[in-house]
Amino acid sequence: MKGLIFTFLIMAAPITQAGAYRWVDENGQTHFGDRPPVNAVSDEVHLDIAPSSIDSVASERKQRVNEFLQQAEKERNAREQAQASQATKAAKHRVHCESLEARLKYLKSVSGIYRLNKDGERVFVNDDENERIRNEFRSRVQNECKN
Repeated sequence: MKGLIFTFLIMAAPITQAGAYRWVDENGQTHFGDRPPVNAVSDEVHLDIAPSSIDSVASERKQRVNEFLQQAEKERNAREQAQASQATKAAKHRVHCESLEARLKYLKSVSGIYRLNKDGERVFVNDDENERIRNEFRSRVQNECKN
């Protein structure tokens, strides 16, 4: 019985960090406890116990959790940056498409398309060339601005 109590005290000491007390009762039995007895004279026992392996396991677990949290934060930041980059790219694409669609609308509204010659004078193209230019531009808008 004494061995069991002593073993318990040795195991509990690192957890509770409390002192241990030893006393002998009127029958000559030695007892151990974490509080001194009220009706007997006791001696405080100082236990030199090596640090528990539970502390190292707990610190390793804490370190792994911290590493996991740091990795999760890095992944979240990378995801947020990718989303922001994608949103910026989508906005630029939207503006580009709006510009192309406005130019296509303009091409549809004008009766004749012209080019500038080397002297800067307008040279109107024939109807077949007008239609070819409009069709090519329409195809470009459709290819670049698929929704």
